[in-house]
Amino acid sequence: MVDKSDKFNTRIWDEIPEADNPFAAAASFCHGYNVYGDLLGKAGWIEYLHLLFLGEPPSRQQTMLLEGIAVALANPGIRDHSVHAAMNGGVGGSTSAACLMAALAVGAGQLGGAHEVYRAMEYWRSGGLDSAAWETLLRNPPQEERIDIWLPMEHPPGFDPHGASCSTPVRQTLAYLSGCSPGPHLAWLQEQRERLEKIADAPLAMSGVAAATFMDLSLSADQGEMLFLLLRLPGAAVHALEQKEYGWRRFPFFAGAIKMNNNPDTRSSAAIL
Repeated sequence: MVDKSDKFNTRIWDEIPEADNPFAAAASFCHGYNVYGDLLGKAGWIEYLHLLFLGEPPSRQQTMLLEGIAVALANPGIRDHSVHAAMNGGVGGSTSAACLMAALAVGAGQLGGAHEVYRAMEYWRSGGLDSAAWETLLRNPPQEERIDIWLPMEHPPGFDPHGASCSTPVRQTLAYLSGCSPGPHLAWLQEQRERLEKIADAPLAMSGVAAATFMDLSLSADQGEMLFLLLRLPGAAVHALEQKEYGWRRFPFFAGAIKMNNNPDTRSSAAIL
């Protein structure tokens, strides 16, 4: 038995120490499951992720849904602000941690970022599957009653204020996820997308699809915000590494506008001396 008086306050994790080293774990349990004794080799990354966030193993549909949104979000692409930030770090020679922190910082906001997903999930909590309630939310956005570190949203959360029409990847992702989801939110969004876009005067964005997905997975808004940040890091990581290898001359943005006079790389050793 583990001495309960000597435990940390966490319902997620439990450990049994090694007999000869109290600072090393002989067994680690995630929500009661032995991670290295039972899960390793039997559960996949997506199943383990579901267990970590929700405290229980996923059903087959939940696994498909979480895996689908993970693939959709893994690499937002080099036009995305968070990926671009990581690329700037990579091409500038920043450390790996600094590149990821740049991606997290830029990708945390309310323009296609994680807090926009949080806001969109709050809209789902308020509007549910009620078309009239959503029309009210989109036409008359709720006002914060308390001071927050976040400024008021300047566009309906989950929609692209600069988009001309709903992009193909967003439509493809929504179509796939709504077909495998065990919950009602994605299916309703698929049916109501065009109507909601007209009311919002903006096309649905990937952040809106992510918010509906997290609702169908029964995540809280805080959990959705955190998971959105996590799932987008792979793309930021690989693009930062690539740009670090390429160097600024092959940087896809602004390299043509950079002109260096008296560049040491082009001078002879005699001139440098």
